Amino acid sequence: MDRVPTLDLRRLDTDRDSFVAELGAAYRRFGFCCFSHHGIEAARIEAAYEDFRRFFALPDAVKRGYARGGGRGYVGFKVETAKTSTIPDLKEFWHVGRDGVPADHPRADILTPNVWPDEPAGFRDNALALYATMEAAGQRVLSAMALDLGLGSGFFAPITDMGNSILRALHYPPVRPEDLPAVRAEAHEDISLITLLVGATESGLEILTRDGTWLPIEAQPGVLVVNVGDMMQRLTNHRYPSTTHRVVNPAGEKATASRYSMPFFLAPNMDYLIRTLPGCIDAAHPDLYPEPITAQAYLEERLREIRLA
Repeated sequence: MDRVPTLDLRRLDTDRDSFVAELGAAYRRFGFCCFSHHGIEAARIEAAYEDFRRFFALPDAVKRGYARGGGRGYVGFKVETAKTSTIPDLKEFWHVGRDGVPADHPRADILTPNVWPDEPAGFRDNALALYATMEAAGQRVLSAMALDLGLGSGFFAPITDMGNSILRALHYPPVRPEDLPAVRAEAHEDISLITLLVGATESGLEILTRDGTWLPIEAQPGVLVVNVGDMMQRLTNHRYPSTTHRVVNPAGEKATASRYSMPFFLAPNMDYLIRTLPGCIDAAHPDLYPEPITAQAYLEERLREIRLA
């Protein structure tokens, strides 16, 4: 049976050529790759998870008081809807964006200050620490992708240093009979360059393979799952595919338990012009996107499709 490979991210420094080749093969085939030894400490992950669990256990009225929109703060249960569906997903979530953006930054209107709850007490510090370590891990993966694409290893660094990257804390509550036929997350693709996911608390993530079957991605302790987003797919002329994935409802007793996960959506700078990489165009692969688009315009287009804008 097909299996998304797990690679040791330390090999980027010790066995670069083989590592990059294996990473590239995984992304071409699956649009997903998993990594061990990614530098995100288990204690950091658990501290953030514990804060998010405590927050989502608060009364709905309290949580709704932190709903701000604009990619910051709380988004309520059954709000986000996949672009291919009319039924909202069975989830609520919290968005953490880039922190400490200067007031005179040219895109300060988009990179707005974060919203922070009054409780739990350590929420802000733990969330920002996790944001920083996930962004650093993402930059390492991007550097390997750049090498596989025939670019310099630093290609992505200057075009993502002030991107509107988002850490999303997700809570999928227990599934109730009255919620059906809705699912925790309907089949969809992600928007940004790449998405990083540190081990979810329960299984349920599945990806759609090229032969049309659903392949489970089990939540393994200490493993980072990184998938291609639509912006990367567009940039690479589908050399790296943005793979459809979903979170299915559990069966039996597991349906009575919550599921938590913490994806990090690593985005390019908002004014970056997404133009197909020349090295990804040839006679057999003509440019599928002859008209470039800025990252912010593309994001806004996609957010409207999923009812978040």
